[in-house]
Amino acid sequence: MEKKDRQYTKCILANMCMIEDKNENILVQERTKKDWPGLTFPGGHVEQGETLDEAMKREIKEETGLTLKSLVFCGIIEWPWEKDSRYLGLLYKSNDFEGEVISSDEGKVYWMKKSELFTHQTSQDLDKMFEIIENRDYPKEKL
Repeated sequence: MEKKDRQYTKCILANMCMIEDKNENILVQERTKKDWPGLTFPGGHVEQGETLDEAMKREIKEETGLTLKSLVFCGIIEWPWEKDSRYLGLLYKSNDFEGEVISSDEGKVYWMKKSELFTHQTSQDLDKMFEIIENRDYPKEKL
């Protein structure tokens, strides 16, 4: 195929963050939308003009009431979307936050033991996302 005939893929960017406390609990969201039921991690879409980190912090604030002070990028998951575009999920984790948990119209958010996550119905591909997130370590503290 000649270079002038190439078509580039359109891309929709989404994000999710696994938030952990110091007692091995994770923050989950029980979604209200029927198109993607089950427990998942809070997140959403990257809006025009936002950096990826800004979008993640905004989504967490909107959906959980928490303010992320720092976050760790863990990886990407890809889902098919439409014939001419793809959907990329940017996956993060954080244990550095402040505030009180508040649910939103996106769904009820609450803490649960990390070890109990998969004893509940989870959203599509949460197992894959969890594996990507868990395989990334938090940075070591500088001395």
